[in-house]
Amino acid sequence: MSFLGVVETVNSGRVLISGSAAFLLCLFLSPKLIAFLRRREFGQNIREDGPEGHHKKAGTPTMGGLIIVTAFAIPFVLLSNLGWKSIGVLVTALACAALGFTDDYTKIVRRRSLGLRARTKLVVTVVISLVLWWIATQKAHLEPHVDLWFVHSDVNLGPAFPVFIYLVVAGTTSAVNLTDGLDGLAAGCAAIVLLVFIGITFITHAPGEHDLELAAGCLTGACIAFLWFNAFPASIFMGDTGSLGLGGAIAALAIMTNTAVLLLLIGGIFVIEAASVLIQVFWFRVFHKRVFKMAPIHHHFELEAWSETKIMLRFWIVAAACGAIGFTIYQIGIRG
Repeated sequence: MSFLGVVETVNSGRVLISGSAAFLLCLFLSPKLIAFLRRREFGQNIREDGPEGHHKKAGTPTMGGLIIVTAFAIPFVLLSNLGWKSIGVLVTALACAALGFTDDYTKIVRRRSLGLRARTKLVVTVVISLVLWWIATQKAHLEPHVDLWFVHSDVNLGPAFPVFIYLVVAGTTSAVNLTDGLDGLAAGCAAIVLLVFIGITFITHAPGEHDLELAAGCLTGACIAFLWFNAFPASIFMGDTGSLGLGGAIAALAIMTNTAVLLLLIGGIFVIEAASVLIQVFWFRVFHKRVFKMAPIHHHFELEAWSETKIMLRFWIVAAACGAIGFTIYQIGIRG
């Protein structure tokens, strides 16, 4: 076996070990956190205008994202080389999760479905994006180029690069947050997207990419284990802690691998969810009519009498198809 083959085997082993560690850690911590949250009565508050079937979920423990980020961070820090690209992913994930935790805690204390003010979230997201931009350009030495994978070209954004990073972070965190409306939906879709990033970082062979592969592996393992408790009927919800944390991690992975544009396809299910809300709001304001019975679009299918399990599985299928096509385009791009 060649030296390169040995290195690839070692790195693959590290990813497998770290992903398994995150999986087992999440399985171990989840029952303990669920019991703690139940004792403290830290339960989910349900939107009054949401689907009627969701009202019975009120009081289900939330903030399960604490388990996901903990199960991701511990094995990652212990087993990675902590290159600057992977540090960017870690910092962004933890910062976004902290924002989500504050939002969740505010909702619980106030006993209503609204959390932090939109202005506060905006300011914090801008700060997180600027930190990611600084790490990417000053420490990881990334050029402000954005690959347009669909046309085999790239664009130099120059001083507009931090604005682009903000749009990626804000868009991804919001889209994952909107997807987190059914048991197991966001965690399963996120796991699929993160699996694609394991493949992307595995075949790149660029400096610092193997740590990104390890980060994606830890996040995938944590998400899959979390599904054990989050699948219908959920024993715990990830809350904004989880959805914003996962969204931040996915956004940072896309920035560090220069696949932010391709993320529109790799994370296609998140784009569909976010687009359904934008279409619904625009159409109602302009024409005073609704395109969907309720947005995001998974609620539309609920009102069409689809079961939560059917929606979850079919959306997973769409997520897998989008991820497979995106990964194929990436392979064609790097070989071309």
